[in-house]
Amino acid sequence: MNPSGIRIPENLKQLNTEQLEALCAGLREQIIATVAENGGHLASNLGAVELTVALLRAFDIPQDQILFDVGHQCYSWKLLTGRDADFRTLRQYGGISGFPNRTESEADLFTTGHASNAISLATGLIRARQLNGQPGHTIAVLGDGALTGGMSYEGLNDAGNSKLPLIVILNDNGMSISSNVGAMSKYLTNLRLSKGWLGTKKAVSGGLKRIPVVGKALFTFFEGFKDHIRNIFVHDKFFSSLGFRYLGPIDGHSVTDMEKVFRRATTLNEPVLIHVVTQKGQGYAPAEDSPDVFHGIPPFYVDSGATKEAEVPEFGKTSAQHLISLQQARGDICAVTAAMKDGTGFSVFEEAFPDRLFDVGIAEEHAVSMAAGLARGGQRPVCAIYNTFLQRGYDQMLMDVCLQKLPVLFLLDRTGLSGPDGASHHGIFGLSYLMTMPGMTVYCPLNTRQLTAALDDALSSKNPTAVCYPRKIPQESVLLDADTQPCVQLHEGTDAVLLCAGVIAEEGLKAAELLAQEGISLAVTAVIRLKPLDSGVWHAIGTQPWFTLEENVRSGGFGEMLSAEAARAGITPPNACFALSDTFPAHGDRKNLLKDAGLDAASLASTIKRSIGGRS
Repeated sequence: MNPSGIRIPENLKQLNTEQLEALCAGLREQIIATVAENGGHLASNLGAVELTVALLRAFDIPQDQILFDVGHQCYSWKLLTGRDADFRTLRQYGGISGFPNRTESEADLFTTGHASNAISLATGLIRARQLNGQPGHTIAVLGDGALTGGMSYEGLNDAGNSKLPLIVILNDNGMSISSNVGAMSKYLTNLRLSKGWLGTKKAVSGGLKRIPVVGKALFTFFEGFKDHIRNIFVHDKFFSSLGFRYLGPIDGHSVTDMEKVFRRATTLNEPVLIHVVTQKGQGYAPAEDSPDVFHGIPPFYVDSGATKEAEVPEFGKTSAQHLISLQQARGDICAVTAAMKDGTGFSVFEEAFPDRLFDVGIAEEHAVSMAAGLARGGQRPVCAIYNTFLQRGYDQMLMDVCLQKLPVLFLLDRTGLSGPDGASHHGIFGLSYLMTMPGMTVYCPLNTRQLTAALDDALSSKNPTAVCYPRKIPQESVLLDADTQPCVQLHEGTDAVLLCAGVIAEEGLKAAELLAQEGISLAVTAVIRLKPLDSGVWHAIGTQPWFTLEENVRSGGFGEMLSAEAARAGITPPNACFALSDTFPAHGDRKNLLKDAGLDAASLASTIKRSIGGRS
């Protein structure tokens, strides 16, 4: 999809209050209907509808630059910047992305998906504009959850100290994915005071206007004096100490209120933080009642809010349940997560041991180093984080865990292609960086038995361990029956060997079936413990042609590691290493993404057949 021009509705800035309400209602209706069919991020998007409309009325893009941190709230932005005709393809293979995406529209300045970086990006844009002598304003829009990430404060500190004319809009809904945690969440709760400051401001403003003769003059005086009155209710010191002028809190569901404040901010020529209070899930009762459930939701029935997908066993929940039983016996296990206790399945661990689960917010670096501290203090920490987000803590894993030889257990959920969430969420780099870390043991289990065995081994080890798995536990019988050895043969064969890392072994088995129809006998072996390698790997290869298969990037991955080990051992290198190429895969269903990468069964069988000469 080539970048398109920005097509904002021409009459957007001329709409009256009634028309704006109708527009916002229509946007919500379209978002709900599309997410009900395709799945996606619902609650956060419903809460940001009026905010998006106000942004496009107060600012002029592309001269004014607007960035969304993470992008969980970008659906109405897409609808209003020229992608309304394609919105039904949201998150579908070949359709538009569920996050801001540079390849879709010039309105999207960055392709996003990770948190807490918008302020830093914006400071760079401002400096570039200043160096180029270009006019315009730069606006970073971030949710309060992004303020649990330390990078936000690095950006705030720089922008405030440098007096950059950055406008930060803080969309405060009290949530990130799970409920926000930490001191900043409590601080924003005190600032929010929606029933105090917002309600009083409305009541006083409305009352003054109704006073005969002097009402208008009093109202004008109040408007100029209300910052002082606000301080009775809101005592902001934090943002002002960073060099930002604080404006707010503002009703995040009033387009006119926000538009007025946004326009005021453009006249100040200094760092400004505008505190906007919204409700996650606004306008759809099930999402209002359960914003965490409707943060990221599969297809659902609009009338009831019930999901359409049948419940499938998940690796994360299974891990948590097994760790509960181990903790009951041991007494030293604790869990660490970064704003994802629900997504990783560890809410059940918190229910069992509320004082032994530590949710640190969107702060993966802190999570990893804190886990190192727990381990150094004699506890056995389990750090449960999505594969794509744990890479944010790479340095901490290397320096604070591996260098110290500490027994931290890392659970990398959502390993492999993530499907509709796309490029920023694919967990396809984990194997490459994990296997470079000295002393790290790495597992890729196929089923529940292998998973629990890996957890048992990790908690009896004195070394750091990583267990990598996708969200769902495969229900194919062969994978379910595989035993718990470090190297497991799944299918016998005499003509060639395919060594697999992870549940993509399912495609290897299907490829073996296709080749068998052509008289080619392919052995399929799953390597469960990737590092350190078991000697059974070399026994499985023997003298036959061999191949590797993984759902990870090729560079530095399982195949390249095994090739290097083979060279050192004097073993013939593999005929081919099947892996993802040096690109960022798009979004879409996993089946199509595997086919695009040449990792589906038919592609594997065809390549293997050509490589070994089509013997029969």
